[in-house]
Amino acid sequence: MSAARPVLNVYAECGKNVATTVPLPAVFKAPIRPDIVNFVHTNMAKNKRQPYAVSDKAGEQTSAESWGTGRAVARIPRVNGSGTHRAGQAAFGNMCRGGRMFAPTKTWRKWHVKTNLNQKRFATASALAASALPSLVMARGHRVEKIEEVPLVIDDSVEKVAKTKDAVALLKAVNAYADVVKVSNSRKLRAGKGKLRNRRHRQRRGPLVIYNEDNGIVKAFRNLPGLELVNVRRLNLLQLAPGGHLGRFIIWTKGAISLLDELYGTYETPATLKKDYVLPAHIMTNPDVNRLINSDEIQSVVRPAGNKVQKRPFTQKKNPLKNQGVMNRLNPYAQVLRRAEIIASEKRAAGKVTKVQKKGTSGAASKKFLETLNSA
Repeated sequence: MSAARPVLNVYAECGKNVATTVPLPAVFKAPIRPDIVNFVHTNMAKNKRQPYAVSDKAGEQTSAESWGTGRAVARIPRVNGSGTHRAGQAAFGNMCRGGRMFAPTKTWRKWHVKTNLNQKRFATASALAASALPSLVMARGHRVEKIEEVPLVIDDSVEKVAKTKDAVALLKAVNAYADVVKVSNSRKLRAGKGKLRNRRHRQRRGPLVIYNEDNGIVKAFRNLPGLELVNVRRLNLLQLAPGGHLGRFIIWTKGAISLLDELYGTYETPATLKKDYVLPAHIMTNPDVNRLINSDEIQSVVRPAGNKVQKRPFTQKKNPLKNQGVMNRLNPYAQVLRRAEIIASEKRAAGKVTKVQKKGTSGAASKKFLETLNSA
């Protein structure tokens, strides 16, 4: 991407004219690692949970004692008293109706997770790089078909906008308001108990506006549905990749995008606003594998391709009664029997051998037998 577009256009408030250009920050060339982004997002999202637990007394607010042995019932504690259905019922156990749960939850669970700082920075750099690819932004569901380019950079004068109607006019001028309309149309009632817990509605995410100085821009944009704002010095992965999914639609101000090289550095110089930080390196400098394999340097040292031989799988089952080779492997003496059979059949065909009649197999009775039979 960086080779095709070394600079970014900066659009005026009217959205049509190109006010100036800025060089593409090096962080947009960082490797895109969905695995790291998903891992870091999972850990960071746990850090704003609130503790919850069941009551210590739940399921154990009854006077129940075991009946002991000898009464042909289980030794689980049973409710005291008589004259009611509850008397004699099992209590306390997690398998009992009205009993406590197994391993009751406690508020001193380990709710928060520490994530390595370099991992969080790697994930943020990957999320920023993914936001510069229109295919990933569109795959995430943002309506960016009509905007001029991604990332979308607007002049610093937008930071002085103080009225929401002016903010709406600006978004319409740069063809970004369709993403806000998408959020507005997606507002639905939440399924489940969250409706009763101040989470009554759910909706999509809209654009993320990143600014350098707040001269009224936050007040102007904050009431638009789904649209979020953040200072470029306080970028948050939970906003750059909501749900751990790369490709958030980001609207930059010129001052914010110009500060990225100081925040994250380049591949030649380290960051100046972060201590001892350099951008993560790519595993492959050229990911185009087909171009690598077909290059003259590699093709000159590999041996030429041979004839393609289609081998049959060695596990193929063959019938030894029909395949003599398989029969010979199973019974080596079968070849001797087969050869003798062939030679005998050839001799019979040539008339050299006649079938020998065995003794005692004649159909006529002997003369002596007939005389003995008649004299009786």
